[in-house]
Amino acid sequence: MRQGDILWYELGEDIKQATIVPIADVHLGAEGSAWQQFYRFIDQIKGEPDTYVTLQGDLIDNGLKNSVTNVYRQTMRPYEQKREMAKALEPIRDKILCIIPGNHCRRSSKEADADPTYDIAAKLDLEDRYRESIAFIRIGLGKRTAGKIRDLKPHVYYLACMHGAGGGSLPGAGINRADRYLQALDGVDVFIHGHTHKPYALRGSKLVLDPANKIVKQRPTLAMCAGQWLDYVGYPVEKQLNPVALPGANKLVLFGDKYKFEAVI
Repeated sequence: MRQGDILWYELGEDIKQATIVPIADVHLGAEGSAWQQFYRFIDQIKGEPDTYVTLQGDLIDNGLKNSVTNVYRQTMRPYEQKREMAKALEPIRDKILCIIPGNHCRRSSKEADADPTYDIAAKLDLEDRYRESIAFIRIGLGKRTAGKIRDLKPHVYYLACMHGAGGGSLPGAGINRADRYLQALDGVDVFIHGHTHKPYALRGSKLVLDPANKIVKQRPTLAMCAGQWLDYVGYPVEKQLNPVALPGANKLVLFGDKYKFEAVI
C-alpha cells in the first residue's frame, strides 16, 4: 500500500446528501477526555443514514514517560486505551472512510516503531483504510443532470485528511497554515485537519485551467478543523491556555443533486 493511494468510494446515485464527520483529538485516557460525550456521539452516528466518519489522529492520549503528558493523571494505560477505542468504534466500523495517526500516536513510533492507531485499524479489520500521514479520498454520490438529459455520472468530491501540525495560542496560526497547505493540494476540494483543537471552516477558491474548453474555471475550496473531545482541566489550565470550543465535532455535507459542499460548525 503506497501512501498516495486514493481511497475510492461510490455512495450511490440515489443519495441526495452525505455527511462526513471528522473525528480527531479524543485523547481517550487523558485526564480531561470527554469520553462519555464521545461515546454518546458515536451511538448517535450509528443510527444516522448516509453519515460517515474520518478518524484523524490522537484518538487516544498514549501518554509515555518521555512525553509532556503526566502519565500519573491518565485514567487508563495505553494498551487499554487502544482496546477501548476499538470497542467504541466497532458499531460504526462500516462508516469509517480513513484512519490516520496523530502526534500522540507517533510517540510510540519513535520509541519502538509501533503505531497504536494502526493497531486500532487492525482490530477493526480496516488496515486498508489506514494512512501514515495523509489520506486522499474520492467520494462519488448522486448523479449529474444536464437539462432534461440525464447523465449517470456522479458528483465527485476529493478530500485530503490529516492530523495536522503546528501550534500557537491563537487560531489564526492554524488557519493560515492549513490555507497555505491547501494551495499545494491540486484537485482537492476540502482539506480537513485536527491537532489545534480549534474548530473552524474557511471558504476559498482556486483558478483551474480547462484546456479542453479553452476556459479558466473558479472552483470553490474549503479548509476546516475537526472538533476536539477534551474538557478544560489539567495541562491547558496550568499553561494558561484559553479554553477552546466545547467537546464535539464539525461536519462536512456533500450534495448529490448538485456540485456543492458546506461545513456545519
